[in-house]
Amino acid sequence: MGDGTGYVSRLAKDIEAVQLDMADDLLGHAAALLAEHRVTSAELRYLALRLAESLRDVKRVAESRGARLDPSP
Repeated sequence: MGDGTGYVSRLAKDIEAVQLDMADDLLGHAAALLAEHRVTSAELRYLALRLAESLRDVKRVAESRGARLDPSP
């Protein structure tokens, strides 16, 4: 295992940062859409699909970061 400073590690961290930023943006969009009184079922379905994708990405980031933590007490 590397020390976390190599090219692949930096690339992974950059991708994680993008995924987390996108999740944050999506949450803002979801809040705005859900505040609307006239939302179609198609819009809600699309939102749910994007939120599920985002949640998978954020879960992957959390698992990846958790795996990199030092397990020693």
